[in-house]
Order: sequence, then structure tokens, then C-alpha cells
Amino acid sequence: MVLQVHKPKIGQKHPDDVVIVCAVRTAITKAYRGGFKDTKPERLLTEVLKAVIDRTKLEPALVDDVVVGTVCSPGAGAGLSRMAVLSAGLPERCSVMSVNRQCSSGLQAVCTIASEISNGMIDIGIGAGMESMTHYYNTKENPLLPTRIDQNFMEDGPDCIAECLIPMGITSDNVARDFGVTRYRQDLLSVRSHRNAAYAQKSGHFTKEIVPVAVDFVEKDGSVTKKIISEDDGIRTGTTLETLAKLKAVFGDDGTTTAGNASQISDGAAAVLLMKRKTAIELGLPIMGKYIANAVVGVPPRVMGIGPAFAIPAAAKKANIKISDIDILELNEAFASQASYCIEKIQIDASKVNPSGGAIALGHPLGCTGARQIATLMHALKRQSKHIGAVSMCMGTGMGMCAIFESE
Repeated sequence: MVLQVHKPKIGQKHPDDVVIVCAVRTAITKAYRGGFKDTKPERLLTEVLKAVIDRTKLEPALVDDVVVGTVCSPGAGAGLSRMAVLSAGLPERCSVMSVNRQCSSGLQAVCTIASEISNGMIDIGIGAGMESMTHYYNTKENPLLPTRIDQNFMEDGPDCIAECLIPMGITSDNVARDFGVTRYRQDLLSVRSHRNAAYAQKSGHFTKEIVPVAVDFVEKDGSVTKKIISEDDGIRTGTTLETLAKLKAVFGDDGTTTAGNASQISDGAAAVLLMKRKTAIELGLPIMGKYIANAVVGVPPRVMGIGPAFAIPAAAKKANIKISDIDILELNEAFASQASYCIEKIQIDASKVNPSGGAIALGHPLGCTGARQIATLMHALKRQSKHIGAVSMCMGTGMGMCAIFESE
């Protein structure tokens, strides 16, 4: 017996469509000095999971599975994810899995849940992402420290094995050199990211997607202050081409990647609740939109940032649309060099890309980002009365991922 899996179509509603009922996130804060510097990722994940249940009034016992994307968390995040799920009030019978597909981990978590629902494994699930780069980025728990890699394995294999460990900033400069992305173009994209994010924040565009989180914040003098963190704190409203031009290249005198045209290391979490359309209707839940398709592709590790330029066309083909049909593209700005290249390569209108700002302004808490982008995308599509959206990013070790969604 062959299982017949429903293939969603844009512009058509079907009872078996996998739909998004709720998509939320915490604020994204600066690692080491931002609002969540003293808060562990499992606490952030707990808060967004609670918010999904509270906002939808869903009976927690109905949630079958939770998949959590995380990159830096110790133990691959498996234990922390399970504890967060139970802390959020979900039942012990609710299963949990953590995934690490580098910078697309949050998106992969959501797509995994969508696949489980589509093929009948579960009825209701949550795809999420969490990351505390403050606590676990470049620490002893980091599994990719070169000292932990078998040197003989690296030397005996093809060159691309060692290239998997190239620092991301170096790959950014490689993209800029190989494809002629000038420093000016990179800084221009960075200014636009901050301006768009600042406007969105000032206009209250993030309010519906952000879950306020109460934290104990340790001040410089060691005292502890109770704070409610409800706004992204990485946005620099005064960013100009002139201020960015003064910054020095970080990865070599001949490089063009700076602290101003690269994503910020950050802390945050996000969660997306999914189920079939018929389930949402039966439970009387609102439908934000539906999942259409996704694609993941590999690219050379030394220029890993070009991944979206190949993943976006692949996902669009699966969704049976043209790239020009995409109304909003949430493209992760790992670096301005690769984001600029990808925008030009796929020939998409730049005004459609990150209208609420991207990771250069908002930050990039690795495992959280993909799920965060979905929350931002779905609310933006609704707010602008647009229909087709995409989420895409490059990934360390050389990959790109893209997923297509339709707003309703």
C-alpha cells in the first residue's frame, strides 16, 4: 500500500493542508550584554511554548510532538528541549526532538513537524528554535572546535572537508571576492536592514509576534534587576553609510566583512504551531497561513553563503511558482556579502526582501532564526495583505534552505 500524501497548492484550500495557527518569538537580544544575557535557552523556549498554548487556548494534551532547532546547546539540546516542553505544561506523552541543521535549524524544525502532520504521523505539533549564544557560542561545549576533529580524517579526505571548518567571516570575504560584491554594496544592505527594522519596531509591527519575557538581569555592580524584555535590542537607528565606512575589516586587511555588515550574535527563541486545516476548523482555531514546500541544497563550503541562491529556486519549483511570485522574502542576513549576492542572483526585487529588517539589525540566534523568520513573515504578510512568502538562509559547512508559505 502506497501512502498518498497531499500536496498543497497555492490559491486552493484543502482539508489536509498543513496550516500555521500561531507563530511567536521572544525579542532578539545581544549576546553577552543584551536583555537575555543571564537567561538560559530552555527558559526562553519555555516562554514561547507557553505563549502558543495561551494565545490559542489549545488543550496541551493535544500536542503530539515538538521539534526544536538549536546549534550551540549542550547535548545537542535534547535534554534542554525536553525539560522546556514539560516546564511549559505540555504532557509527558508529548514527544520531543532537537535538530541541528546549522543556521536553518529553526526552519528545519518547523518543516519536520509539517512533514509529520502531512504523512499522518501526528495531528498537532510545534516547530521551534532556541539559542543562547551568550552561554554556548564558542565555549567548551562547542562540538566543532578544531581540536576535537580527527586530524588524519581531515588530511586523508578531499579539501572540502577542512573547508567545513573555515570561520564564517572568511567565507563571507570569499563570497565578496569570488562574486565581486563590493564593500559599498554590503554597507548599503546593512543600512537598509537597520532602517527597516527601526521603522518596524517604531510602528509596532513586531508587537504581535513578540512574547514579553520576565528575567533577572545582573547589572555591572552585581545587583539583580527584574526586567521585562519585549523589544529587540540590536537595532541601531543611527546607522549610515558614513558610520559603516569607518569600520575596519575583521578578517584581513584585504577583506570587506566588518562588524557593521555581518549578523549579530544573539539570544532568543521562537515557536510555530501547526496542524491540518480540518483539525484547526474542528477546534475553532484561526489560520494564519499554510506550509507549501521546502528545499535544501548543498554548495561549496568555502562560499557557504550562496546557498539561498540555489535553495530558493528549488523551493519555488516545488511550490510551482516563479520567484517573482514571492511577495515577501525573509532572507537571513548572515553577512551582507552573501545576502547581496543572493538577491542579485535570483533577480528578486530588493524591496521584497526583509521589509522588517534582517539579522544584521535584529540579530541571528542560530537555531532560533528560522522559526523567528516565520513569525515575522506570517505577521508581515497579513499586515500588508500579501499572500506568498519565503524563508531562506545559508548554512555553515555549505548549504542553503528555503520554505514557501501562503498567508490566508
